[in-house]
Amino acid sequence: MILSALLTSVGINLGLCFLFLVLYSILRKQPGNITVYAPRLVAEGKTQQRGQFNLESLLPTAGWVKKAWQPSEEELLSILGLDAVVFMRIFTFRLWIHFCAAYVFTGVVCYLLYYEYRYISSKRIAYFYSSKPQPHQFTILVRSVPVPSGSTCGETVESFFTENHPVTYLSHSVVHQSSKLQGLIGDAEKLYRRLGNLKLKNHTPQGFKRDGFLGLFGRKVDLLDHYEKKLEDIQDNARLERSSLAGKEIPAAFVSFKSQLGAAVALHIQQGVNPTEWLTEQAPEPQDVHWSFFSASYKKRWISKLVAFIACAALTILFLIPVVIVQGLTNLDQLETWFPFLEGILNLAFVSQVITGYLPSLILQMFLSFVPPIMIMLSSMQGFIAQSQIEKSACIKVLWFTIWNIFFANVLSGSALYQVNVFLEPKKIPSVLAEAVPAQASFFIAYVVTSGWTSLSKDLFRLTPLVCNFFKRVFAGKAGDEFEVPSIPYHSEIPKLLFFGLLGVTYFFLAPLILPFLLVYYCLGYIIYRNQLLNVFASNYETAGKFWPIVHYSTIFSLVLMHIIAIGVFGLKKVPLASSLIVPLPVLTLLFNDYCEKRFLPIFKAYPTECLVKKDREDLNDPATMAEFYEKLVTAYREPTLMSMQYPRSTDGRNIPLLHAAEV
Repeated sequence: MILSALLTSVGINLGLCFLFLVLYSILRKQPGNITVYAPRLVAEGKTQQRGQFNLESLLPTAGWVKKAWQPSEEELLSILGLDAVVFMRIFTFRLWIHFCAAYVFTGVVCYLLYYEYRYISSKRIAYFYSSKPQPHQFTILVRSVPVPSGSTCGETVESFFTENHPVTYLSHSVVHQSSKLQGLIGDAEKLYRRLGNLKLKNHTPQGFKRDGFLGLFGRKVDLLDHYEKKLEDIQDNARLERSSLAGKEIPAAFVSFKSQLGAAVALHIQQGVNPTEWLTEQAPEPQDVHWSFFSASYKKRWISKLVAFIACAALTILFLIPVVIVQGLTNLDQLETWFPFLEGILNLAFVSQVITGYLPSLILQMFLSFVPPIMIMLSSMQGFIAQSQIEKSACIKVLWFTIWNIFFANVLSGSALYQVNVFLEPKKIPSVLAEAVPAQASFFIAYVVTSGWTSLSKDLFRLTPLVCNFFKRVFAGKAGDEFEVPSIPYHSEIPKLLFFGLLGVTYFFLAPLILPFLLVYYCLGYIIYRNQLLNVFASNYETAGKFWPIVHYSTIFSLVLMHIIAIGVFGLKKVPLASSLIVPLPVLTLLFNDYCEKRFLPIFKAYPTECLVKKDREDLNDPATMAEFYEKLVTAYREPTLMSMQYPRSTDGRNIPLLHAAEV
């Protein structure tokens, strides 16, 4: 059965069920129907046919539900007999299967989490032992350097670490305010690549283009001469900017040591008497450094963090608008109320299936596609020193944004004020979720198909790069020019994987029909991303598995959420014992999480002394390699803007350095 037919069938049956329940609640109260809806009571003389009619009897009510739940098992036994009680126990026995499944499922997930945490931790240690010496393993970043008057930051750092770390200290690189120069260097690199491609084409007539957008506007110029003149201007501006860098030192420096243990000691021990000075943190890989961050003062960084938090909160609230739109599309009656002129079109079966089944998840996915770039921008404002830290922070933001706005907002599907009130009254949360979560199963199945299956296929097809490449070839004549190898977008893909995991965990016993769709997604994603990692993506940095704790915490959250929903479900089904016995599950899960934090998380924060000493001893067995490594380490954290770069300045092929590598 295809998805649209499935959703149509589910919708029809739910509609009929709701209609029958409403009609029953009305007709059972009509005087002439007493023999239809309560013949046993009439036969036993426990009720009589009512002869009066009133308007209130035309209103649907749920009082019959309360009366059906009130009698105890002993009362049912005395009234109906043992067979009837056994029949009702069958329903309870289904409930107990779900109770046991919750424990078994939690145990299996926790075991797999422990196994994966242990396995990835061991792989992280093994990767550390097998890797060659890396600059970031021997280097720390020192901030808030107290520079005395009449001295420079470099002199202060040299004096301090020579005195306090005389055996292990190797070198340092002071950071400068070079954001403007970085922009000039970036522009020069783009022009350099364009010039190189033009020269490879031997200056064909294709080199004559208009200098405007996509080569369609502006005056017609010889691109080779045009780019060379622009490059000369950038070179002149870059030299002027570089000459002023000497007075733009930031009280921060990358300090390198002769051993990894020496760097670790300096990292984890307070360096100065004043704890607000000589602040240390682990240095990222040289190519992972976010140099733009260093241009901001501490005050600006603090303000930026506050602004990023407020902006993230505002985005989360504003995103409720598309959620409301999506919920309106899933309800044809509400849609007809909003747009009465569409009533005829909405009555068509195919149109209604598309609008209620496919369109809501598509619209939500379109709005959600703007979230990862925004979160990257907000994270870059928060003062992180590495691109990997920015992406990890954005990953966490996108994950919780998705959980709140895609799961909770759609599940509760009420006003924002109502949602807040629910979470301000913790006792109501299990029952509210138990009622709301199952009702959205069909929506999330469609969401998995749209945001999962289709999105994966689109990623494999690479529609946007394909279109951009086509326009470049047709309009700008840049086939194969200026392309960049993309990096895998961890900040957007990891949250998507984890969100689908949350759906699988929370719906496994409420609506297991979603599980095959998730299984297809994970199988498809495994193959597609292996292909993309092998052929498309290149890594800009290596964290050695530091994204795994995010996966662990998300899975723990999903389990606890499932437990809360299970407590609510058993409470609604009037099985208080099962509901009470579920309560220990979230407690045990959180205790398991605490154990994993103490057992494995420290390995993902820093390598232990045992590993550092062992690796340092292995490195010392190859003195020639280490001597060469130390030479490279001295300049590993020198800012790219201070390094020598060669760019062609004329068509004669002469190369003139844009920036010399002299000390600043």
